[in-house]
Amino acid sequence: MKENLSNEAKSVIKALSGKHAENLVALNLGDTTTLADTFVLATANSDVHMNTLMETATETIEGLNLPVRVEGAGSARWRLIDAGNLVIHIFSKQGRDFYGLERIWGDAETFTFEDDSEL
Repeated sequence: MKENLSNEAKSVIKALSGKHAENLVALNLGDTTTLADTFVLATANSDVHMNTLMETATETIEGLNLPVRVEGAGSARWRLIDAGNLVIHIFSKQGRDFYGLERIWGDAETFTFEDDSEL
């Protein structure tokens, strides 16, 4: 039930999909944690692609007038973009495997996206 996702999460997913993010997943955390309502996970295929995805997500969030804070901008494995109730995680392939957020948050309602037509 992808309608459970906020419009803000859908906007970010659509923007990342437009920049060819791989393995796009949204975790609807709901009442599971106070950290955020939704995590969006995306995988980049290179350092340049990781920067592009980070910039795209940040610009999308700023366009939605949400607060934005970026962590790990220089990391080769994981970039975190905090927009309050929406947190975007951009990984390298190795980082995605290493951190395993889908395993950690395995109880969360999970949505996968092959492309933005699924929104």
